[in-house]
Amino acid sequence: MPGPIQSIERAAAVLRLLAGAGQGLGVVDIGNALGLPKTTAHGIVRTLVDVGFVVQEESGDYRAAPDLADLGRPRIDANDLRARAVNWADSLASRTGESVRLATLVDGRALVVHHVFRPDDSAQELRTGTSLPAHACALGKVLLASAPVRPRGRLTAMTARTTTDPTALRQALAAVRDQGWALDVEELEPGVAGIAAPVRDLGGLVVGAIGIDGQAERIVDGRGRPRAGLVPAVRQAARSISRGLGARDG
Repeated sequence: MPGPIQSIERAAAVLRLLAGAGQGLGVVDIGNALGLPKTTAHGIVRTLVDVGFVVQEESGDYRAAPDLADLGRPRIDANDLRARAVNWADSLASRTGESVRLATLVDGRALVVHHVFRPDDSAQELRTGTSLPAHACALGKVLLASAPVRPRGRLTAMTARTTTDPTALRQALAAVRDQGWALDVEELEPGVAGIAAPVRDLGGLVVGAIGIDGQAERIVDGRGRPRAGLVPAVRQAARSISRGLGARDG
């Protein structure tokens, strides 16, 4: 059972989520975004309704009270996230031998805010500032899995393996939430695969994603499964950054 401090942190995270969503959210959306069971999310939001911080719409969805709109402003911006992650990103690149990217969700796309080159002498292009289609890469899937608003309608195919059906994408994102990491194999670029995990803040809100990417044969085996050690390495880096941001579980 969470203590009083953790309960306050969770309530604050719910308020920030609702204030920044731009639309009403259901209990399931809130729970998915914060990694909370539906019953826990419902208990928090009902308490916030009772004290006047949250209002319930006729549809049953919830919004932050109008005078709390400023809570929707990001508490951790891209520069803060990069500063907290830079050492762990370098370590992850050294440990896996692959390039590392850190991203945030901006306008439904994965914006790369930090990029560490693969630690070899090969020619590489800096991807910092690149905006990636979130549905087609591991970084984006991690971010979308916890986003209150997800893509609607047919999605653009980047390769023959890109998931373009919204129902299939929702199912894939549910699996990402359950397992705590995402994989893409040649969904963004032919011959390239990636693995990513979420970075959370003090209240458990996903504020970014960190991951590796490289030639598919180095990332996955012949059956498309991540090679040994890569998923744990990515998840450990994500947990370490999250702890630096105050998260309890990472």
